[in-house]
Amino acid sequence: MAPLLAALAAIACSPEAPTAVAPAPAVTESEADPALAPVEPLDYADTSNWLCRPETQDACEQVATVTRISADGVLTKETFAPATAPPVDCFYVYPTVSRDLGGNADAKPGGEEAEIIRQQAVRFGAVCRLFVPLYRQVTFTALKKLRAGEDVETDREMAYADVKAAWHRYLANDNARRGFVLIGHDQGAGILTRLIASEIDGQPVQSQLVSALLIGGPVETPEGLSAGGSFRAIPLCAPGKGPGCVIAYSAFRAQSPPPADSLFGSGATTGMRAACVNPAELYGGDGTLKPILSGGPVLFDELGPPMPWTIDNPTIDTPFVALPGLLTARCITKGGFNYLAVTINADPLDKRADAIGGDVVVNGSLRPLWGLHIVDMHLAMGNLVEIVARQSAEWRAAQEPGITLPEAFHGDDH
Repeated sequence: MAPLLAALAAIACSPEAPTAVAPAPAVTESEADPALAPVEPLDYADTSNWLCRPETQDACEQVATVTRISADGVLTKETFAPATAPPVDCFYVYPTVSRDLGGNADAKPGGEEAEIIRQQAVRFGAVCRLFVPLYRQVTFTALKKLRAGEDVETDREMAYADVKAAWHRYLANDNARRGFVLIGHDQGAGILTRLIASEIDGQPVQSQLVSALLIGGPVETPEGLSAGGSFRAIPLCAPGKGPGCVIAYSAFRAQSPPPADSLFGSGATTGMRAACVNPAELYGGDGTLKPILSGGPVLFDELGPPMPWTIDNPTIDTPFVALPGLLTARCITKGGFNYLAVTINADPLDKRADAIGGDVVVNGSLRPLWGLHIVDMHLAMGNLVEIVARQSAEWRAAQEPGITLPEAFHGDDH
């Protein structure tokens, strides 16, 4: 077993391990057990095995209205509608959310899959067509049982085989040489990291890669370099490196850096470190995050209690809340970790509460080894959508000389 997988297996069985969204990274092709029988994937010619497709009314059509709360406490409700003819596609693989009772999810989606799609994917409909395959992931339930010391059979190869089959079906029948964006968090990021390494990196189809958002996953890079490690030919995003680059990070509160036993932020391979690209400032240094935080259903009991949004705590009736200017972030390398440090810009004149949720709490005790993993994507959703829009325009301009690029995105307060 690879070192990272062995470590995660030990964590999953530890009585101290929380039971929310445990990382379940996919193995690489070279780590796959050749003695295992090939897995028969789901049939993605059947549209019922897709949670989102452009031609169907589905989970990506959910209401995604935002209440923006300004520093003076004023609430502004903003509607959201997907683009009618976006120029590129987004292929999204969701994190560990299934509450099915087996070690792997079945082929019948539940409300948890629909809600995580709303929280992590729907906003990208502003800039791309959304393709979201159902897949038989390692379940949230199985990870809870592992924590309790039970012997649970899980099959990561099944999860990977499904996503790989969905990807091949998409390329053969839907892509038509369009640019594509790959988006994943947690288990989804692990599966996409493996898929990119084996199916895209250094191959002709790489020319169609607009961006890869691999958040809270196992992406590694050599010390001091922006390429190599998890991928041979695909660099981390930086000025002059996009489109066709990777954004990866794991978020922690600035005042609570990763502890020695942290689940995220460290490389698993000698000479490698965890990738960190600040979505708020690709040039490095501090940048303003544009969070789109969930104001709706709580998917995990281990998520800390909801925080008040303002000092007078008004009722919010939208699924999302935006807090312009409240959060900044920078990538920090310290103590063997490389992570996105998130700072709350507390201001006594600001009527918003100087707090955000996102911590894992087990039996009333905070688990700092998780950092802000559960809200990794929420914290920078506005930034990520803008980056995809910009990189999509740059990719199209490279394919079709003469296209005029839109103005670069400036730091508005979304």
